[in-house]
Amino acid sequence: MKTGTKSPSADATRSALAELAEMPVAALKERYLEVFGETTRSGNKQWLIRRIAWRIQALAEGDLSERARRRASELARDADVRLRPPTTPVAMPPTDGARLMTITGRIVRQTDERMPAPGTVLHREYRGVKHHVQVLTTGFEYEGKVYRSLSAVATAITGSHWNGFHFFGLATKEPA
Repeated sequence: MKTGTKSPSADATRSALAELAEMPVAALKERYLEVFGETTRSGNKQWLIRRIAWRIQALAEGDLSERARRRASELARDADVRLRPPTTPVAMPPTDGARLMTITGRIVRQTDERMPAPGTVLHREYRGVKHHVQVLTTGFEYEGKVYRSLSAVATAITGSHWNGFHFFGLATKEPA
């Protein structure tokens, strides 16, 4: 056989693959049953097309060699495969000293225009006591504790529910 010539089985494979894109999901599920010998619960058309196309090609042209299967098995044994994301955040390893790092790029503004930039310290006097809250990228720090919202900080200060923007004077005035 010359290079560049197509075998009849290659043409049949190509036409079978072309037909997959035109099939409805129900027909793809039937085709999946034919090529894999088992049913599928998936109704995702793109996934079904890809899986069936892979199987048709593997049956027509041959599957992985035994050497490739052994190597894949070795790699899979060495890999730390995680089925679910960790439930707790992964701690960063401690560093010996401070590392200086320059990060360039656009600063993404938060969706609420009333929100001050991270690093800003908000001041509020309530019942004769001055309170200072630092704005963080992940929340708000007040008396060494991090809160997720300004309302939570205002509640901690007053003991009752407050709108955090109103409490700290950040609410925008409506035009008259």
